[in-house]
Amino acid sequence: MSFSPGEEGGLSQAAPNVNTEDLFDSPTQTVATGNTPEDQVSHVVDEASPSSTSSFEMLDMESVPAPYKEVQPHWFFCRRADDNTSWLPFSREDSDKLERACNTGDKEEEEVVVAVDGERYDVHVKERKRYAIYWEQAPTEVRRCTWFYKGDKDTRFMPYPEDFSKNLEEAYMIAVTLDEWKRKLDFPTGETVILHNPKLIMQYQPIGLQDEWVSSPSEQTRPRTVKRGVDNISVEIPDGEPEKVDHLVFMVHGIGPACDLRFRSIIQCVNDFRSASLSLLASHYKRAQQEGQVGRVEFLPVNWHSALHGDATGVDEDIQRITLPSISRLRHFTNDTLLDLFFYNSPTYCQTIVDTVASEINRLHTLFKQRHPEFSGAVSVVGHSLGSLILFDLLTNQRTGSEARDGVPSEPCRLNCDTLEQTLTRLGLQQYLDTLQAENLDLESLALCHDSDLKVLGIPLGPRKKILNYVRRKWLPEDCKTGTVRLAPGLQVPPQMISDHDGNQSSGLTPQQHQFHRAQSITSAVDYEYFDVGIGQVSIDYPQLAFHPQTFFAFGSPIGMFLTVRGLKRIDPNYTFPTCKSFYNIYHPYDPVAYRIEPMIISEEDLEPMLIPHHKGRKRMHLELKDSLTRMSMDLKNNVLGSLRTAWQSFARLPVAALPPVEEGETTIERNLQETQASAAVTASAKRDEKSADFWTKILEWPRALHKHYFQGVCEEAESSVSAEEREQPEIKVGMLNGGRRIDYVLQEKPIESFNEYLFAIQSHLCYWESEDTALLLLKEIYDKLGVAFEQPQQ
Repeated sequence: MSFSPGEEGGLSQAAPNVNTEDLFDSPTQTVATGNTPEDQVSHVVDEASPSSTSSFEMLDMESVPAPYKEVQPHWFFCRRADDNTSWLPFSREDSDKLERACNTGDKEEEEVVVAVDGERYDVHVKERKRYAIYWEQAPTEVRRCTWFYKGDKDTRFMPYPEDFSKNLEEAYMIAVTLDEWKRKLDFPTGETVILHNPKLIMQYQPIGLQDEWVSSPSEQTRPRTVKRGVDNISVEIPDGEPEKVDHLVFMVHGIGPACDLRFRSIIQCVNDFRSASLSLLASHYKRAQQEGQVGRVEFLPVNWHSALHGDATGVDEDIQRITLPSISRLRHFTNDTLLDLFFYNSPTYCQTIVDTVASEINRLHTLFKQRHPEFSGAVSVVGHSLGSLILFDLLTNQRTGSEARDGVPSEPCRLNCDTLEQTLTRLGLQQYLDTLQAENLDLESLALCHDSDLKVLGIPLGPRKKILNYVRRKWLPEDCKTGTVRLAPGLQVPPQMISDHDGNQSSGLTPQQHQFHRAQSITSAVDYEYFDVGIGQVSIDYPQLAFHPQTFFAFGSPIGMFLTVRGLKRIDPNYTFPTCKSFYNIYHPYDPVAYRIEPMIISEEDLEPMLIPHHKGRKRMHLELKDSLTRMSMDLKNNVLGSLRTAWQSFARLPVAALPPVEEGETTIERNLQETQASAAVTASAKRDEKSADFWTKILEWPRALHKHYFQGVCEEAESSVSAEEREQPEIKVGMLNGGRRIDYVLQEKPIESFNEYLFAIQSHLCYWESEDTALLLLKEIYDKLGVAFEQPQQ
């Protein structure tokens, strides 16, 4: 078995059979040349390697040998991505917990489990495995690391297996204790480690393990650098997360299994979003963290794609049978991603998607409460792309406790306590009682029957229609009896206009009714006749969440487009979600999937969306430059036009000497009036001359002013302009969907994105997971409601 790097990033797990006492029984032994392969390796290294003993034999020769200190271990976990394997360190806090559990676990026979990474993972210490808690993920290996190596082509140090590290540590301890260096440590598979001195330890691979096409001896024996302890390697150890959780956020993905251009899953993207929020909390709520007012916000992913495309539905197999063989990769992408939009508009698969999202959110919420029993904060939801539409429909169909008590049914209304026999007797059709009872039909099952079902039983057309009409009128909710739809208040579908005998159009509804009539759409296979909300969703049963969300954040959302396509013209300004009082529609200006919400609430005013500030507290420089150049061009245009107008008026105006002489009969009042007009003309001429001079002064000095503005005080000027804009904006109440506050928020595009908006369109739709500006907006909304002061860090 070889000790060369395996697929786990370290050497094989077999411990080398090395007797360290025999290796150091001769204090005068040094690395000598000879005919053995190990000696040949050492000889080549001494001659060709820049890390040879001769190059470093003078290191630390005069220093007093330091006493031996036991190495401080640090725990790492393995992460595999595609064909790449990397080892990442736990935080110091988690590593210390694992080390303590390891020391106590050696004395116990039972498995010791330690919660790490904000209690999102459990580490089984004896098994050396890390298990995910909230989502499905294969167990990953965990290692107690003390020794590391790195080759010339490696970008980071990799940990040795624990058995190999233990042998290296024993050899190092003997070398330090006896002050004997320049020794060679051989392993059964031919691996060679040379301890030149405490700061220079190298590993050499046997020639047989090298690549066959490498012919140069110096390349064949290129050494690896060996380091002892995590403090001697360049690795970034993450800071531990605060134990206190202030807020819980569930994040629902959009179409397809991948969430960004790197084809990462929702789990990886949410991990990045969580890391960004932690860094922003440390910078923008530093004082509150130091005072213990702020803990952290937990973000958990909600995955529904795997349930839709799993074996339970069988939809992938059905689609694959009818898929053409050409352009297979493009068709696979379409089937796996774009078809999710059509699945959501199908009553069968829409029910699967909604049930999966709601059940997964409730499951995660219950599991989180079990692992954090002290949690008393609020819960919010985030939806990206199609995920935002799913959450919108789900929140629209939530019911409060009062609605449930007031008779809003969670199931179809039951018939009055009449039996089947009483119902048929009331209709005068008791002769068909035996026929229906023979099929075990009761009133509930009878309400689910179609005309064709009763026809098969031999019931004539007339009795069939009477039975179905009576049962459906009694069984369906009150607002469905006449073909009307129970709408959520504020989600208004335009009423179908009907004409009376006088030719006047009316909606056909009484003033007391707040529902709107919708034309029935009946198909033979799918029941689209009745809708729960009346904004075009298919007829499905929307499940209830186990909590009331505090805020709903939509990223790159097509909600506005879907509502319009469903026939919704306007959202009532008084409409709110039944259980959620805040709603933010966040989008990138170049996102091709995103649509606005505010124009559907306030159509009479053209409101610009709210610009999300940069997380560093200012506008991006190219946006500020664009605004300044726009204002400058308008000033130049106005000044040039004003000067031309002044010049034309001066040419067109007659001089004072050319005026007709004053007649003797003119009164004193008329003479005074002319003098006043002449004086006013002189004053106006002086003002025009001054304005013209000021205009040319601006023209001559604008390059210097532009340089001063953009290269000396851009940050201060930008911040003042942003604050001035905020002060100038009047307080606008945009309905109650967000409590009267603004709903549409737009991100600032990056400078490179402004060059070609089409080139970055797809990336703009997937940028929200890595956007610090988006994460900061979420944190600010969450902690503003907790009364925690926001701090803008100093630049």
